Amino acid sequence: MPPVLELKGITKRFPGVLANDHIDLRLNKGEILALLGENGAGKSTLMNILYGLYQPDEGNFFINGQPIEIHGPMDAIHAGIGMVHQHFMLIPVFSVTENVMLGEESVRMAGILDQESAAARISELADTYGLSLDPKALVRDLPVGLQQRVEIVKLLYRNANILIFDEPTAVLTPQEADDLFRVMKSLTDQGKSIIFITHKLREVLEYSDRIMVIRRGKVVGEALPSESDQASLAAMMVGRSVNIESDKAPCAPGEPVLKVSDLYVSDNTRTVTVHGLSFEIRAGEILGIAGVQGNGQTELEEAVTGMRDPDTGTIEFLGRTYSKLRPRRFVEAGGAHIPEDRQRDGLILSFSVEDNMMLCTYYKPPYSVNGVFDRGEIYENALELIERFDVRPPNPMNSVGNLSGGNQQKVIVARELSRENKLIVASQPTRGLDIGSIEYIHGQLVRQRDAGCAVLLISSELDEIMSLADRILVMYKGKAMCLVDRGQTTKERIGLYMAGVKDPAEKSEKREVLS
Repeated sequence: MPPVLELKGITKRFPGVLANDHIDLRLNKGEILALLGENGAGKSTLMNILYGLYQPDEGNFFINGQPIEIHGPMDAIHAGIGMVHQHFMLIPVFSVTENVMLGEESVRMAGILDQESAAARISELADTYGLSLDPKALVRDLPVGLQQRVEIVKLLYRNANILIFDEPTAVLTPQEADDLFRVMKSLTDQGKSIIFITHKLREVLEYSDRIMVIRRGKVVGEALPSESDQASLAAMMVGRSVNIESDKAPCAPGEPVLKVSDLYVSDNTRTVTVHGLSFEIRAGEILGIAGVQGNGQTELEEAVTGMRDPDTGTIEFLGRTYSKLRPRRFVEAGGAHIPEDRQRDGLILSFSVEDNMMLCTYYKPPYSVNGVFDRGEIYENALELIERFDVRPPNPMNSVGNLSGGNQQKVIVARELSRENKLIVASQPTRGLDIGSIEYIHGQLVRQRDAGCAVLLISSELDEIMSLADRILVMYKGKAMCLVDRGQTTKERIGLYMAGVKDPAEKSEKREVLS
């Protein structure tokens, strides 16, 4: 029986970059194929070629052993290929039904859209594959995990048999990720086939049937999960051994850099999401904020960095107390910010890489003198940071919107960590990054700590919190469940606090429970 999909000799060149170098790929019916590789390795380019967004310079496609041509997304859709992009392609003000049927509209008499029939089919598909969606709901009101389900239903609505997931868990909570993998298993059980692009090695080992690794545009190996481990996959991806666990010495904390006192913050709907939070961070330590995403971490991050006004409470930064902070004042005082949403809050997507790398200091020498940009200095700064942080492709003039999600994140991290900082607020700093980049950024955060910087690390990745943090504060429903030294707790206990459960087994002298 031939593979349901086969790619032979796929090659794609961009100016100065060989993105895909004669790649062969096969996908069997009912299989989850994990596609691994560093940021910029060529994974997304290959999938964009398969989906018709790019045209290959060389190579051929086969569906069920028959050659096909793909000149655009409509050709891919008609061939039964669908793609869920890392950043969703949805219209927030439209309903689930309107988003799903867009481009595949059915009409009744007089040209009226037949939304009732579409909604009925959406409900049927959702029930069949365990997707649990309300066809009438507005997309803007759905959490990220349900928005992703809308994208999956869009593909099923168009009768896709081959589904491509590009970094599907990069924006999901651990619970939402587990739900997604249950859905993926349901899809393959019913004959669908999946290509799954990710950087998370645990997910690959737990959920894929077969693994293919791409490095610098070439296939460097295949593996079975049962015969692999994280260390071997990481080495195959990067081409060297990788230290998966952060190696750091005990911290030597100094004076307080940031004090948050009785802070209340509301979200955009005026719902209070941070309830009376108090804590401090000292120079030379990393305070990790753990919690399932959606428990007030976003609003806390925005209040501390000046992007959102608190309702009540105070923020003391380097001895100066603010009831309202402003982003420029935060930066001028020595603050750096790696935001949770890189595209909305961290970048100007239409700007070049070089311009995004000096966004926080564009008005200062050496980048600006008497209000006139020094393009030479801006270019040289970008070249240096691109090399240090391994941004791919290494062209300062590229539009940052054309980079992969992981390389967009590297641009932000390069810009923020290259300054002289007193405080770093890092929210989901390694989201969408490969194992080599994660190792590098973790090392950078530890080096900043060791140089006397205070680091506020907000992450939904509990492994990241446990690896990096010196102290851990767990947020649940906007409140602090506990504030505990890393060495005096366990991952299991932190997990209980994240679920809102206070663990009676942990001795009171080893933790501070906050009300």
